Amino acid sequence: MAKLTKKQKKINEMMEGFNQPSSALEAIKKLQEVASATSKFDETLECHMRLGIDVKHADQQIRSTTVLPAGLGKEVRVCVIAKADLVAAAKEAGANEAGSEELIDKISDGWFEFDTLIATPDMMPKLGKLGRVLGPKGLMPNPKTGTVTPDVAKAVKDAKAGKVEFRADKQGMIHVPLGKMRFSTDDLMKNFATLADAVLKAKPSAAKGTYLKSIYLSTTMGPGIKLDAKNTPAEVKEYVG
Repeated sequence: MAKLTKKQKKINEMMEGFNQPSSALEAIKKLQEVASATSKFDETLECHMRLGIDVKHADQQIRSTTVLPAGLGKEVRVCVIAKADLVAAAKEAGANEAGSEELIDKISDGWFEFDTLIATPDMMPKLGKLGRVLGPKGLMPNPKTGTVTPDVAKAVKDAKAGKVEFRADKQGMIHVPLGKMRFSTDDLMKNFATLADAVLKAKPSAAKGTYLKSIYLSTTMGPGIKLDAKNTPAEVKEYVG
């Protein structure tokens, strides 16, 4: 049996007696307490949901976005591919980079200094040739996530404000960051409630049985806490109405 580190022992001690499944609010408070006592850097709160969907069926696949009210606590580098008349609007909205064909060539040569790529519909045929390199990195613009749009200014502002994508994987799992542990408990709770509300609203009509199978909150290097998924909808309503 592997020997526990001092940090692991400390975490185990702090988690002893903590009842699970927990409410999201109590879980966040406990994770902040543990992170404050055991971590030397500002960890990220993460949410992991297992949904009662069968992703083998096209009508049960989930992919959408939501804007977290408190943001993510980090700078999001946004790149916009658009015709010349919209480049200025993208830059004015806060885009780190904006351009036309020259940026497509730059990316083709191996430049990926951005976290979100936004493109106008008329530029997608030219950008399509980069699908093989952008797709695996999760950077290919997509209408479902609002990154293919003629309104580049709004898309840039949303991305900068804390827009996150949630997408069910092959196991029906969703993994989403919710912000930094330095955030207030209330801000992290609002971010969680906003995400959970968006996931609940994205429930496919074809999905049967229990939709929220399980929910865990965890930190980058810390423990995971199981939530009371049955109570999540009620808890969410307290924050998002």
